[in-house]
Amino acid sequence: MNIKVLGMGCCNCVKLYENAQEAVKELGIEATIEKVEDMAKIMEYGVMRTPALIVDEKVVVQGRIPKKDEIKELLKK
Repeated sequence: MNIKVLGMGCCNCVKLYENAQEAVKELGIEATIEKVEDMAKIMEYGVMRTPALIVDEKVVVQGRIPKKDEIKELLKK
């Protein structure tokens, strides 16, 4: 599984990255988590509001910080 957190490095982006790491750890799944801070790459996903969460190249959340439990549910799908 490939997970990306899109954002320019603000505190909200950092929090989303941490929540994603905790969700992956608690689920015990294998996943790569990557931060994407380059605006051109963020725009390639069509994301207009950050932070955003991408799972296997699909935008699943944007413009807010989902809680760890919500991320776990998204990863189970």
